[in-house]
Amino acid sequence: MKKILPALLVSALSLGTPSDAGAKKIHTIGDSTMANYDESATVTRGWCQYLQQFLEGIEVNNRGKSGASSKSFYKEAAYWTSVKKQMEPGDYVLIQFAHNDEKTQGMDGDELKAYYTSIGDTDKASATDYRGTNPSTTYKEYLRKYVNETREAGCTPIFAGSICRMYFTNGTIRRNGRHDLGDSFSKLTDSGVLEKQSVASDDHSMDYVYQMQEVARELDVPFVDLTTGTADLYVSYGDKACHDILGDGDGSTHLSATGAALIARRFVGLCQEQGLLTEYARLTGDLGVTPSDGNLGQGYKGQSLTREFMVTGFDLTPSAGNVTVTATEGITLSTDGKEWTSSLSLPYEGGTLIQRFNVRATLDGDINGTVTILAGDKKTDIPVSATAVNLSGGTEASVYWRLEKDDSYVVTGPVNAIAENYSGMELQRYANPNANTVWPSDTGFEASRKTQRNLIEGGNWPAGEIDEVSTRYIEFGVTATEGTVYNVDEISYYVCGCGGNGMCLKVYYSIDDDFANPVNIFEMKSMPANNMQDGKIRPVIRLEGGQSLRLRFYPWYNGAASGKTLCLSDIKFHGYVSSDDQSAITDITAAAEPVSTDYYTLQGMQVTNPATGSLYIVRSTYSDGSVRVSKQIF
Repeated sequence: MKKILPALLVSALSLGTPSDAGAKKIHTIGDSTMANYDESATVTRGWCQYLQQFLEGIEVNNRGKSGASSKSFYKEAAYWTSVKKQMEPGDYVLIQFAHNDEKTQGMDGDELKAYYTSIGDTDKASATDYRGTNPSTTYKEYLRKYVNETREAGCTPIFAGSICRMYFTNGTIRRNGRHDLGDSFSKLTDSGVLEKQSVASDDHSMDYVYQMQEVARELDVPFVDLTTGTADLYVSYGDKACHDILGDGDGSTHLSATGAALIARRFVGLCQEQGLLTEYARLTGDLGVTPSDGNLGQGYKGQSLTREFMVTGFDLTPSAGNVTVTATEGITLSTDGKEWTSSLSLPYEGGTLIQRFNVRATLDGDINGTVTILAGDKKTDIPVSATAVNLSGGTEASVYWRLEKDDSYVVTGPVNAIAENYSGMELQRYANPNANTVWPSDTGFEASRKTQRNLIEGGNWPAGEIDEVSTRYIEFGVTATEGTVYNVDEISYYVCGCGGNGMCLKVYYSIDDDFANPVNIFEMKSMPANNMQDGKIRPVIRLEGGQSLRLRFYPWYNGAASGKTLCLSDIKFHGYVSSDDQSAITDITAAAEPVSTDYYTLQGMQVTNPATGSLYIVRSTYSDGSVRVSKQIF
C-alpha cells in the first residue's frame, strides 16, 4: 500500500518572488464548479465567479467550463488552446479538475471505448464518455501537460484540489465526495470490465486529489487543498444546511451564490496560509462587490438591461445591522427581480454580509449613474453605464428554420445560413411532442404542431450526468456576407423535452469559430415534458463580413433513459445588414448579380415554370454568395 502524502504546503511563490513581480492575471481552468453563470438563466454559481472579489491588483480570467475534465479541456480546441493565447509571462494558471474525470468510474474513457470497439460492442462504445480518466495514469498525464505548457509560456501553475461533493455520511463527507473512488470503482482488464471494485482506505490509487498532490510534489507545483477546505466548510454547516444554503438546490455538486462566495474566500485564505498570492489577497472587513464594473452593455431603446451584483462583508462593525444600497436617477434595484426601487436595506448579523442584488436600467438613451453601497463608515461606489442602440437603416435580414418536416431554412436578405449540424445527437423524426403539448399562450399554436424531435446518438441517455457534455450538441448559424455588417437584434427558438420530465438543457451562442467564448442564454434542468419554452432574446451582436454567429443546444438527461427527445422549432436569427463602410445597402445589392433562381409553392414544392397569377416563394443566389428569399405573384 502507498503511504499518504501530507498536504503539500508550498511557499515557492511567496511575496517578493520574480513571478509575483510581473503577474497581471490569474487564469482559472476547470469545470462547472468554478465556471461563470448567467444570473438570468440559473441560480447556480461557480466559485471562481467571485474570486475577483477577494483579490486586488491582479485580474481573474475565469475560463472554467461546464462538463470539462482534465482531458476534454486539453483536447478540445475551444478551451486550453484559447487560454494559452490569453496568457502572458508573469501570469498564474489555477488548475482544478476531478469531477468530470470520474465519468467512467476511474477508467480512462478512450481506453474503455477502444476496448468495446475491439469486441464489436458498438452500442457500449458509442455510450462511453471519453472525458473519463484514470487517476493514477491519464489524469496525471494531463496535469503534467498543463504544468509544462504553463511554464513554457512564462507563467506559474497552481493546483487546487477539487471542491467536495456534498456527500454526507454520519456528519462527515464520505470518501467519494472527496474524489477518492476507492470504495467503488471499475477496472478495465484484458478479460473485460470489473465493476464495484474497492481498495483499502490507505490505498490512494483511485484518489484524484491525492494523485494531483503527487504531480505537485513531482513537478514542484503549489497545491492548495481546497478539497479539505470545502469538506471542513460543509461539515460546519451540516448536511441539510449545506445543501440548503451552500448548494444550488439541485443535487450535491453545484453551488449557490453564497456557497461560491464563501469558497472563493476560503481559497484565498488557504493561499495566504501558504504564502501564495499574498500581495493580492483582500480578506479584510472592507466591502467587496462583484463585478466591480457596472457596465450593463448595449441595448435597444425601451429595452431594460439588468445585471446581478454580489456584495460581501466580513468582520463588519457593528456585528449586526443594515447595509444600504442606493442608485441615482434612471437606475433601479431589487433583491428578488420582481420589486424594484431606488434603494435597498440589506440586513446582516455575525459581522458577515453575503447578499445578491440586481441593477436595472431602462434605456431612453445612454445611462451614466452610480450605485452606492454604505455600511457604517465603509462606502463603495459602482459606476453604472449602458448604451442605447438604434438599428435604423440597412436591409432587414434573417435565417429561419421551421423544423416541421425537414431541416431546410429560409434566408431573407443578404446573409448566409450555416446548415443545422449534429454532434453526438441524431434526428428521430418530425412530430408534435405530445397530444397535450403546451405552447406559450401568445403563439396561438395548437398541440398538433410538429417539431423536430432529436435523440442522443444511439438512443440511450447515460446515467450519472449532471451537466452538459461539450461534444454533444445541435448547432445552427448565420454568416455575414463579405463587404457587409450584419447587426443581429434577435435570436429566437422554441424547445422542450419529450417523453418525461428529465430533459436538461443549456443554450449558448458564440461568434468565435471554435466556440471558445460562449454566452449562456438559457438553462433548465428537468424540463417539464411537452411544454414548449420560448427562448427569444434581443442581443446586440455585430458580425462583419465573413464572421459567423452560432447557436448551440447542449442536452443531457437526469438519469439513464431511452427514447427521450429534445424538440426544437422555429429557430431564427434576425437583424439588419449595411455595407462595411456604412454606405447604403442598395449599393451592395446593385453590385451583386443573380446566378441562380429557384421557385417553390407555398407548400415547399419546387417548380420549374411558375404559373401566371399564382404566388410563389422565390429563392435567388447572387454572385457575392448572398441568398435572398421573397414572395412574388407571377
